Amino acid sequence: MNKFEIRKAVQEDKGRIWEIIQQAITLRREQGSQQWQDGYPNEDVIQSDIDRGYGHVVEADGRIVGYVAIIFDVEPVYNDIVGQWLSDGDYVGIHRLASAQDPHVKGVGTGIMKGVESIALEHGIYSIKVDTNFDNGGMLHVFDKLGYQYCGEVYFRGAARRAFEKLLK
Repeated sequence: MNKFEIRKAVQEDKGRIWEIIQQAITLRREQGSQQWQDGYPNEDVIQSDIDRGYGHVVEADGRIVGYVAIIFDVEPVYNDIVGQWLSDGDYVGIHRLASAQDPHVKGVGTGIMKGVESIALEHGIYSIKVDTNFDNGGMLHVFDKLGYQYCGEVYFRGAARRAFEKLLK
């Protein structure tokens, strides 16, 4: 059983979401990564996620411990993959996945991705597409563990990112 609950973010969650995003930015910097070191994501992006219904918070024991944008719209940069997706139909796109560091709760990334799979299936969508930085070992591990397949590279804000897809049964 998943100990994490995912729900749509509401305006009152924005402060906590922004804390978690800032923690993730700091962690990526401490790990020597350039990911999220250029002013993205910022508070305007998070506000847009909430306004558009993309933003979701992840709770454990009633406390918000993670954030993810779950997007049912087409991600334009995914149309220009250097490589090939496993499928061409509808998909759920995942962006801005972050887990809290205060305290760090083991398994948040995996819990988020499992929750996203359930949400996709509830909407009758059988594909999840996601990307991450080449040096994001935590997310690369989660994708490998959950059976996501490497499909190629996509480019965000001029930087190559590893693209993955999982087909749900």
